[in-house]
Amino acid sequence: MQRRTLHLSMLAGLFAFSGWASAQTKWDLPAAYPATNFHTVNMTQFAADVDKATAGKLKITVHANASLFKAPEIKRAVQGGQAQLGEILLVNFQNEWQPFGADGLPFLADSYDESMKLYKAQKPLLEKKLAEQGMLLLYSVAWPPQGIYSKKPLNSVADLKGIKWRAYSPTTARIAELIGAQPVTVQAAEFSQALATGVVESTMTSGATGVDSKLFEHLKFYYDVQAWLPKNAVIANKKAFDGLDKPTQEAVLKAAAEAERRGWNESRKVNTSTLEILKANGMTVAPPSAQLKADMKKVGDTIMKEWLEKSGAEGKSIVDAFNR
Repeated sequence: MQRRTLHLSMLAGLFAFSGWASAQTKWDLPAAYPATNFHTVNMTQFAADVDKATAGKLKITVHANASLFKAPEIKRAVQGGQAQLGEILLVNFQNEWQPFGADGLPFLADSYDESMKLYKAQKPLLEKKLAEQGMLLLYSVAWPPQGIYSKKPLNSVADLKGIKWRAYSPTTARIAELIGAQPVTVQAAEFSQALATGVVESTMTSGATGVDSKLFEHLKFYYDVQAWLPKNAVIANKKAFDGLDKPTQEAVLKAAAEAERRGWNESRKVNTSTLEILKANGMTVAPPSAQLKADMKKVGDTIMKEWLEKSGAEGKSIVDAFNR
């Protein structure tokens, strides 16, 4: 009788343990940028908020600086279920589906208010496309406006002819072609090394990336062109999300909405603070000359025309909704 009681109590203990183990879900969230980048800091807070709201039921681990998957691999990893979540730069996937690149079109939306307006126009299509691919858009946050970094002073686009230009998206590669520069595809995690070894010598990116990659160690000039504000998006695998119970799903969505609000506010602050850091480290930060701005606007017009041709009715619907 004693042995039977012992056996039953061991079984009860085993079930209790397995019940606890299955009650905790662990998710991975690969990201392409350093742990100190404001997007990553925001994501880490998102993970902490989910942990707290679910009393530890859902644990999200953020893998910064392309340590789990490289930037171009993250979307596929989420789609295929290798990671339950992921952060992607939307414009990276423009060749797959043109509307992913809407927020990388030069001078379409060149301020935070305009960028939010464009996001609202783009969002229904983004949600529909990601759903078709078995994913869910949790939230999206804009980078600060993009400017031009250079080793030498720039007065016009002619000064960029032949320069080795870091491209991170189809649009930035196309800009290089249109201005006569040499496009070189380099992801954020390899940017510093590419500059140190002379693989690239100019780029268009934000003050935030300039600080992350310490561009002031290799480049001397930053022209605050404010050409566009590309967005990062945090996406989830739909099956993984559907596998959560209702209260956990609601906790994730609530934390995501808060992360989106917080992220946009932080991006505005970072835009100001990072330009000050660039200056403090000896970089000349200046507005573009009238000629450089006009030249870049011309490039932007060409890219917009090409994008509308490629994106068809979907692209037109985004631009029309944005312009309303």
